[in-house]
Amino acid sequence: MVNNDIKQWANEIFEKLDYKLSIQATRLGDLIPYVPSDGKYLDMGEKDIVWWTNGFWSGIMWQMYHATKKEVYKKTAESNEDRLDAAFDKYTGLHHDVGFMWLHTAVANYRLTGNERSKARGLHAAHLLAGRYNPRGKFIRSWNRDRSGWVIIDSMLNIPLLYWAEETLDDPRFRFIAEDHADTVMNNIVRQDGSVHHIGVFDPSTGKLLETPGGQGYESGSSWSRGQAWAIYGFALSYVHTEKKEYLETAKKVANYFIANVEKTGYIPLVDFRAPENPVMWDTSAGVCAACGFLEIAKHVGTYEKKLYIDTAINILKATEEKYANWNVEEDSIIDFATGSYHDEVNTEVPIIYSDYYFVEAILRLQESDFLIW
Repeated sequence: MVNNDIKQWANEIFEKLDYKLSIQATRLGDLIPYVPSDGKYLDMGEKDIVWWTNGFWSGIMWQMYHATKKEVYKKTAESNEDRLDAAFDKYTGLHHDVGFMWLHTAVANYRLTGNERSKARGLHAAHLLAGRYNPRGKFIRSWNRDRSGWVIIDSMLNIPLLYWAEETLDDPRFRFIAEDHADTVMNNIVRQDGSVHHIGVFDPSTGKLLETPGGQGYESGSSWSRGQAWAIYGFALSYVHTEKKEYLETAKKVANYFIANVEKTGYIPLVDFRAPENPVMWDTSAGVCAACGFLEIAKHVGTYEKKLYIDTAINILKATEEKYANWNVEEDSIIDFATGSYHDEVNTEVPIIYSDYYFVEAILRLQESDFLIW
């Protein structure tokens, strides 16, 4: 898939990852990381147990356990999974991101160890996600409160939970829901030029698209880069699970738009590709997530296209590591300069846990030592 020089580079980065992450795992115990403060993680599990990113640290741990078989990674992942039982108990506050939360914890555990309790947790989460399906609009409701018709592009990386449930229970209902949702997103949120809206607001009674607010991008009609990355990887994964060619073509269309933009900025993406020139704002998380998507797309295309997607992923990963990797074991997190959203006044150009996850997964993909957590 990649040449020996790149594999050697990936091996060198992996050694750094293993060294720092094993120290972090030992130090953090069952703490659930999100964004560090003064170089140290606070416990997001204590602050907000239903927070959408609470599975990513466990996902890192399971990827590293799969690659190394070190017990410290397995133990840490299991302790995070146990703590998320409190999110089921709370229930209010859970929304479509149960995919992010339990794919990386319970489902990963079940896939690697066969743990029956983890299987039950994963299926519990899958039923919660399926329960958000609107049969008139053919979409999965993303958020709570007064937003019954709201769908966000992030959802494309939550629906793999439903594909897993279908395989696990041999019940096609879950795939039908996932495909209906993917079709609605593909036809309404992905634009013809390969850019994407962050949000589509639908009439919950008819399914008619009403508006497309700016959401986490600059404004309506702009192009939030991590939204692009969610679409790239999400549609590539839907293709993996369904073999529907239109999903692969959609992933490629969005990927090509992303590539055209990120090439202009040294392979570090701006927060929004259509924002004003100033201020300049970066989001490494968009790049490393997109890199995982590019490497997945590369498995399913011809030789010329394969090279385009692999080379772009490598360029993104190398640029990110060179400019924004923090290998100091005394400081938590690895990849800096992620941004939660364009108008976020707090988490702008900071380390965020999902940047580390996608960076780890992408490096392991280059080594061919990852496993499909999705």
